[in-house]
Amino acid sequence: MAVKFSQFTAGSTASDIDFVVGYKSTANVRIPIGLVTANTTYTVATAQSGSNETLTLTGSDASTDVITFTAGNDITLTDDGAGNGFTIASTATGDTYDLNATTDGSNVDLNLTSGSGTDNSTVQLTAGSNITLTRNSANEITIASTASGDTYDLNATADGSNVDLNLTSGSGTDNSTVQFTAGTGMTLTRTGAQEITFASAAGVTMTTASFTGNGSTATYALGATPTDENYTMAYISGVYQLKSSYTVSGSNITFDTNVPNGASIEIITTT
Repeated sequence: MAVKFSQFTAGSTASDIDFVVGYKSTANVRIPIGLVTANTTYTVATAQSGSNETLTLTGSDASTDVITFTAGNDITLTDDGAGNGFTIASTATGDTYDLNATTDGSNVDLNLTSGSGTDNSTVQLTAGSNITLTRNSANEITIASTASGDTYDLNATADGSNVDLNLTSGSGTDNSTVQFTAGTGMTLTRTGAQEITFASAAGVTMTTASFTGNGSTATYALGATPTDENYTMAYISGVYQLKSSYTVSGSNITFDTNVPNGASIEIITTT
């Protein structure tokens, strides 16, 4: 039997209705009222509860939920009185400290003293060997050395053909000597406690040989016989030649490559 909507009794609240009627495809559908009623809304409010604070969640369906914030040590929770929030504050106070120095025999104590007297500590500065510690005031310490340095005298003495350079300490406990030895062709003369003369006992001869390169010659006569390459200096067109770029054999010098045509060659030999 068909029923017109005008024949339904109107409900004034959701509690007056158990079901509503719907339509799906070709069938009528009965829908529980709980599926279509309005969503629940909530309000939040704070309130003082002794030293603690409560946060209350109240639903439009009259449901409630409460969270309690508990004040711990050195913490206060204070509601704003309107239920809109609260203040979290610390009541803890920090200690104060004083740093000062006191004399402790030959040492000095560095003291950290708390205002409460419950957190004091001391570090001792200990005077080591040849050190003095003096407390000038509560805020000043002098660290000084009592050690005296040694004195030294530098002098030369003849030792046969050699000369000794002596470092003598005033205490006599820290002396040392360096000997200058006369090599071949050298004489060493102590001319005073503070003076030594170095002289050559043999003459030195320097021979210069000059040539012009022709592009096909690498060997040239020196005009003297040096001990080895270290006793020669060679220049080609004014440019110094490394000793690794030539060899010396007897009185001849041989370059690694032929000297270019027209290049000037100068060789100085020491004998």
